[in-house]
Amino acid sequence: MIKIGEKQELTVVKKVDFGVYLAEENTPEDKVLLPVKQVPANTSVGSKIEVFIYKDSSDRLIATTKTPKIMVGDVRMLKVKELCKIGAFMDWGLEKDVLMPFREQTRKVKAGEEVLCALYVDKSGRLAVTMNVYPYLRSDSPYSKDDKVMGTVYELSDNFGAFVAVDDIYSGLIPKKELYGDVKIGDVVNARITSVKDDGRLDLSLREKAYLQMDADAQKLMDMIHQNGGKLPFTDKADPALIRERTQMSKNEFKRAVGRLLKEKKIVINEDSIDEL
Repeated sequence: MIKIGEKQELTVVKKVDFGVYLAEENTPEDKVLLPVKQVPANTSVGSKIEVFIYKDSSDRLIATTKTPKIMVGDVRMLKVKELCKIGAFMDWGLEKDVLMPFREQTRKVKAGEEVLCALYVDKSGRLAVTMNVYPYLRSDSPYSKDDKVMGTVYELSDNFGAFVAVDDIYSGLIPKKELYGDVKIGDVVNARITSVKDDGRLDLSLREKAYLQMDADAQKLMDMIHQNGGKLPFTDKADPALIRERTQMSKNEFKRAVGRLLKEKKIVINEDSIDEL
C-alpha cells in the first residue's frame, strides 16, 4: 500500500510523456505519478525509485524525489509562509506548502516565524501540521537526572506548568512549582532534568540544584537591593506569592539566598525591609 506522508521505494510500472507511474510490486494497479522533471536519467520500467508521497493542488496523490523537512509523525520547526482564511501555510521544503489549520494552532502565529509542529494525515486523507505535538513526542531520551538540556515550550497549563519538547523530540514538563518568569509558547529554554519518569518522560527545572543556585540567587538579590537604593522593601516573612512575583524564587529559595547574604555580612534584616550593610 502506498503511504502518504512517508518516503518509500516504489517500482516504475509505466512511462508516459509527462512522467512515470510508480507502484508497489505486489499491487501494480495502485499507481502514483512522478512528474517528468523529477524522473532520474536512464529510468525504465522496472526501475526502483525512492519517493515521498503527498497530494497536489488537485487533491491527487503525487510523488517527489525531494525530501521534505518533516514526515508523518515527525516533530520539527517549520517557518510560517503566509496566513490564509483557514489557517497558515507552512514551508516544508516542497513546491506546495502544507496547511496548519486554525484549530491546530495553540496560539496565533505570524508570517516568517518558526513554529514547532507535527505532520499528520487528516480525516480527508490530506497532510496537515499541528502545534499540538504532545502525542508525537518520544519518551526514549538518552538523558538522566541532572543532565542539562534545551527544548521548546509548546503548551502552557495553569494546572501542570510548561510542556517542553526537549531537543524538539522528547517529552518534558516544567512543573508549575518550577516555573519562573515570563515563559511563553515558542520560547527555547535551558533546563535541568530533575527526574526521568517510569514512562520515560522528563521532569525539568529552569534552576540549578539548591546549593548551586544559592550563589546566583544571592547575587540577584544584591543586584535588586542596589537597584532599589540599598533596600529591598520586604523580608523573608512576606507572602510567598509576592516573593515569587518580585524575585522569581520560591520562599525557600529566597530564604536560602538571604541566609547566604547574612552569613557574608552583606545585609541586615529589619522589620519590613532588607538593607545593605
